[in-house]
Parts: sequence; C-alpha cells; structure tokens
Amino acid sequence: MKVILLQDVRGQGKKGQLVEVSDGFARNFLFPRKMAIEATADNVNTMKMNDKARQEKEQRQREEATALAAKLRGMTLKIFAKGGGAGRLFGSVTSQEVSDALKEQGYDLDKRRILIEEPIKTVGQYTVKCKLGYEISAPLKLDVQEK
Repeated sequence: MKVILLQDVRGQGKKGQLVEVSDGFARNFLFPRKMAIEATADNVNTMKMNDKARQEKEQRQREEATALAAKLRGMTLKIFAKGGGAGRLFGSVTSQEVSDALKEQGYDLDKRRILIEEPIKTVGQYTVKCKLGYEISAPLKLDVQEK
C-alpha cells in the first residue's frame, strides 16, 4: 500500500515522502497514530502542491538572504559604548548591541545570527560574521566608538 508520511517514521522515511508499506502496518500502526495518510490521487496532488509552495518559499527566502548579505558587506555600522578613557570600554560590545544598532538602520537581524569571534573590549574597527541562513553569511564592519 502506498502512503504519504505525515511525520518521520523510523525505517520508512521522512515527513512528506510517498512510501510503499505493507497493508497491515499502514492500517494497524500508521493510520491510527496519524503518522500517514493513504496515497489517493487527491492526497498525492495536495502533497505535490505543498512541496512546490515550500520550495518557492525557500527560494524567496534564499534570495532575500542574498540581497541582505550584499547590503551588509558594503556597510560600516557605528556603535557607541561607554568607555573609561584610553580606548578601553566598560564591558564589551555584545551581539545584542549589534542587533539593536542594525534595527536602527532598518535591518532586522536576530542576535543569535551575529557571531563575534573575540570579545570587543576596546575602541576600533572590527569585523563580525552574520549568518543569514541557507549557508549564506556576510561580514559586517563595526566602528566602535566611546560615548
């Protein structure tokens, strides 16, 4: 019997796949637990339409990430932090502060997507990495200044 899996099933396949299973396994295990539906023509068509919509959404998000990466590469972000003189800062510049500064510029990027390799504790020029998804990342230049 051919079924469409509604969730991952160990030894059978992943969610959304069309797989061939025995009749008893489908009737006694998969269907009662709502893990699969029968692969009728209507259900197969619905699965294909959902898959096509998901691929289009991923393609659109990938294009948006690429466009954002191009904008971030050519940008220098100024961040003002409290300092104690002589170029030293009180504390360090965090990814949350970088995210807030980007929001002020009109870019919405979560703090978890900003990677700061080494702590920024002095005034100067730095480069941080921004992960935008779909294996797309962009360097962002920071200009850290004292308030």
